[in-house]
Amino acid sequence: MQRREESNLKFQIMEYKELIIEAIGTLTLNKLRTGLAVLGIVIGIGSVIALISIGQSSQQSITNSIQSLGSNLLTVSPRGQNQGGIQSAGGSGITLTLDDAKAISTSPEITYIASISPEYQSRAQVTAGRNNTNTQITGVTAKYADIHKVSLASGAFITDRDNETLAKVAVLGPTAAADLFGEGVSSIGQTIRVAGQNLTVVGVTTSKGGQGFNNPDDAIYIPLSTAQKQIFGHSYVTGIALEAKSAEVMQEAQDQVGYFLLSRHKISDPADADFSIFSQNDILNTASSVTSTFTALLGGIAAISLLVGGIGIMNIMLVTVTERTREIGLRKALGAKKKRIITQFLIEAILLTIVGGIVGLGLGVIISYAVSYFLHLPFTISIQSILLAIGVSGAIGILFGWYPARKASNLQPIEALRYE
Repeated sequence: MQRREESNLKFQIMEYKELIIEAIGTLTLNKLRTGLAVLGIVIGIGSVIALISIGQSSQQSITNSIQSLGSNLLTVSPRGQNQGGIQSAGGSGITLTLDDAKAISTSPEITYIASISPEYQSRAQVTAGRNNTNTQITGVTAKYADIHKVSLASGAFITDRDNETLAKVAVLGPTAAADLFGEGVSSIGQTIRVAGQNLTVVGVTTSKGGQGFNNPDDAIYIPLSTAQKQIFGHSYVTGIALEAKSAEVMQEAQDQVGYFLLSRHKISDPADADFSIFSQNDILNTASSVTSTFTALLGGIAAISLLVGGIGIMNIMLVTVTERTREIGLRKALGAKKKRIITQFLIEAILLTIVGGIVGLGLGVIISYAVSYFLHLPFTISIQSILLAIGVSGAIGILFGWYPARKASNLQPIEALRYE
């Protein structure tokens, strides 16, 4: 009994091997048609792999940028006041002061905050000789570098002494330094001019690889006191950065600071708070949600091309069935079973999609790497994308190859032999 089962298994293996060899031979007879059928799957799989990878790379880039701003970070921002029942935009108010930051740092009620950094941010035109740029000016204290994980490529950062003496000094981001003084030129000791004031460059930060409007590389840091009293003439701050003692107490730290500021600003209802507190996790979750939706949208668009590729394979197989009608009739007349004919055409369809899937996978990886390289994004290819390419290729072969295969197997031998 066991020998008979082994013999049947060997026979089936040999039969499938013959069918595969025969399918390869049939597909190579018309190379142009086979190539066009495979091309649809190549484009579909390549698009899916590339677009999903680009979406994931964008998500990773955003996550890295947010995390580079600091760890266990809480940000207190002023919230616009209600005017005539209309709430102005967050960050546009003048409700936070340097005294608020000092009160938080000295209050015995605040036990979960390790460090605090009041800040004033505004964009301004900056000139250096004949060069100029419009960039973000940030008034900071010495704690800023520790909280936001700012490291220096050269020179020194803003010190407490600079704030005490209203020193006219500045630390440049690498992009701002290049815009004002040129690539590879040392800016230490050079002079820049902001709002009619001359500032001496004392440091240049290390690049964080940021992009966009709030790019940390395209920024200039000056003493907070200098920013408030000599450059912009405002007594309020645009934000207070807080570093919690650990990731585990982020929520407790947020609650402590929130209730403290409500009490200090004499606000009884939290809904009327004139400030907002955002945690780093809130920003990460929001960014991840947006980029995940964006990635899903890209994948959906690519899936349409994959569907079109599958329909193309079905059309090619239907044409093949029509052209091989007499061959199918002859086979059935010689005793070929319906199952064998179905298997024959399914194997041809699956071979087309698997080859297309493999080539499409390689194309998708190449496109993803090229886009990541030129856009300076982290290169990301997930195992799920690779499994998706392989699985979808096989599924398309079965799904879109079944109808032509079934149609071929249902042909009557006599009618098939008479077909011209």
